[in-house]
Amino acid sequence: MTDAAPADGQPGVRPPQQPEAAPAVAGPPAGLWDRMREDPQYAPEHLALAAVRQLGPEAAQWARRVGAEQPATVPVEALAEQAVRRFVNHARFPETAAGATGLPGLVIDVGLLAWTQARMVLHVAAAYGLDATHHDRAVDLLVLQKVHKAEQAARLALGVAAGRERADALFGSSAGQAPLGQVTLRLGARLAQMAGARATKRVVAKVLPGVAIILGTWANSSATKELAARSRALYRQHSGVGCRCGGAGEHRLRRRVPRLPR
Repeated sequence: MTDAAPADGQPGVRPPQQPEAAPAVAGPPAGLWDRMREDPQYAPEHLALAAVRQLGPEAAQWARRVGAEQPATVPVEALAEQAVRRFVNHARFPETAAGATGLPGLVIDVGLLAWTQARMVLHVAAAYGLDATHHDRAVDLLVLQKVHKAEQAARLALGVAAGRERADALFGSSAGQAPLGQVTLRLGARLAQMAGARATKRVVAKVLPGVAIILGTWANSSATKELAARSRALYRQHSGVGCRCGGAGEHRLRRRVPRLPR
């Protein structure tokens, strides 16, 4: 295959490659499910921390690979659009649990959606040149997904969640034995909040067999597209600035997530 013909005497620019098939990781790992079930109040924070640890390196490697394969030929915006397209499609057609009903199906569905959205945000961050493995990306996830309105609140909540993870690793889980149905409902509500307001329509759909797949597909796609727009607006401001690495004496950027028109 040949490159596109140059126009007006300018060198030809290779178009970005079609997005490759996503890795096989379909959803949150089993250990994360256990952690969120034991501590549903901080489920979004546990998911954000795990996403940066597990999915951040994947996003960074993807951006490096594309850059190495197509040096100086793929515009940043095209790379970000490639990531968005890939994960919006995944959000519309989840790989598992599409037919599950009731509260367990709800929790699995919104957990998969929140995890897929986190992957998308981290890939968008990497596309714009930010460090997808840095702790600040967990803060971004919670603010962009509207779990917290401000960075400070997100940082405090992440600190609490991380502290509970360390304590449980040292001394074992101290979670009380709440009724399973109550825990499942609370976990589903927290994950639905993280996945987007429209994703809460999935809660209703899951108890009405026959409409769950149709309504859920629309809700997942709509919520994920809106998250993609917020993510691109945020990271576009800092493409070329780089990551706020948080080292001693380093300049820290004060940012607000842009308010998009409804």
